[in-house]
Amino acid sequence: MSRLQKLLFVACGVFSGLAGAAEPFFDDPLRTEEALHLRGASLLASRVAERPCADVLPGRPLTAADVVDLALCRQPQTREAWAAARAQAAQLGVARAAWLPTLDARLATSRNTIDGRSSKQQNANLSLSWFLFDGGESSANEENAAALLDMALANRDSVAQAVFLAALQAYYNAQATQAAVVAAQQNERSAQESLAAAELRYQVGTATPADRLQAQTAASQARLARQRAEGEARNAQGVLANALGFPAATGFTLVAAEPLGEVAAFQRDVDSLIRAALEQRPDLKAAAAQLRAVEASIEAARAQGRPSVSLNAGPNWQRIEDDRSRGNSVGLVLNVPIFTGFENSYRIRAAQAQREVRLAQNERLQNQVTLDVWQAYQRLQTAAEAVQTTRDLLASAEQSERVALGRYKAGVGTVLDVLNAQSALAAARMQRIQSELDWYVYRAVLAQAMGALDDSLLAAAPERP
Repeated sequence: MSRLQKLLFVACGVFSGLAGAAEPFFDDPLRTEEALHLRGASLLASRVAERPCADVLPGRPLTAADVVDLALCRQPQTREAWAAARAQAAQLGVARAAWLPTLDARLATSRNTIDGRSSKQQNANLSLSWFLFDGGESSANEENAAALLDMALANRDSVAQAVFLAALQAYYNAQATQAAVVAAQQNERSAQESLAAAELRYQVGTATPADRLQAQTAASQARLARQRAEGEARNAQGVLANALGFPAATGFTLVAAEPLGEVAAFQRDVDSLIRAALEQRPDLKAAAAQLRAVEASIEAARAQGRPSVSLNAGPNWQRIEDDRSRGNSVGLVLNVPIFTGFENSYRIRAAQAQREVRLAQNERLQNQVTLDVWQAYQRLQTAAEAVQTTRDLLASAEQSERVALGRYKAGVGTVLDVLNAQSALAAARMQRIQSELDWYVYRAVLAQAMGALDDSLLAAAPERP
């Protein structure tokens, strides 16, 4: 794009700013704020300081969508990332301003004394300066600023996904700890039922004191496990409150987690997921934008060693005592850098070295992205298999506990059989809860590893049994 085309482009932005009544012209005459919307493509971007935020807890149990909204709106990381993007958009305006002429006014007054005679002198001038040709430095600086804005927007999207994932993990963990409290209460009731059966058999003389003591020990352990589960649930709720930007002691309730049913295996192969991640991960986009910025800085450094042409024009006024004069000037200035002490050479070398750094960092990040997707994919597949396995395990453990307790009450089983069956049932309940937590978390982790973590994840609910 020629300098004249660039000037016309910037002028159009200025005139559109003058025509827009929604905001003062001098607030953003070059319309750089529009770049925040035109260049940002994240589905989460609309939640980060671009719409009214939910600052208070709703008067109902929190859903996963509520948690994400509150976290994205209240966490300072998202506001920080958005502010950084706005700051870089302003730097783009600074780069665009180099295409426009500058106008300076100067007024001076002085009193001079020579051989005892004094005279008063006044000067005024208006100077217009405009770079007609600067060797491509302005264009390179604008490309650098635009690339850094892309990087800031990609970083904003990356931060939004990180906050999204952290809030979702805290939410699922809080739900799991609440389910663990319910499971611990069930285990405690089962232990109390076994203790009652042992007491009854002891009173009629068909059980030994050891049976009663073992049942009492199991009941005490079940009560202790329930107390610990309640403590873990309170801690998890405090962690969730903190993830939402509220004090840890904030009270709220969550929508009760429903047990998962059949969980289908992931249909896409891991290679296609890795390719998608390499295309859409925001941190990779940020790294690519940073590389473009470095390449533009190389061109800017080279342009500093080239000739430049500027236009200077303006009227001037002068008054010395009663003598007045007025004039006008217009001229072209050619500046040819001949020797700068090798400064430009080393600027270019430094920028080229930075390019090698960014290339290596980009390659390292691509390798890390590939590993992230691979690990998240394998963990999700394992979690999906574990959900079905723990469902079968829980069903068999419940049936085994009922049979063992029935046999003991009928006098044909031992208390050890009952306690072993109840212990297996308690473990199966916890494994079921953990497998469901893992499935929810690793599904979100895989989406984040692919750079695709957005509201569609919350809408995709598996079938219930």
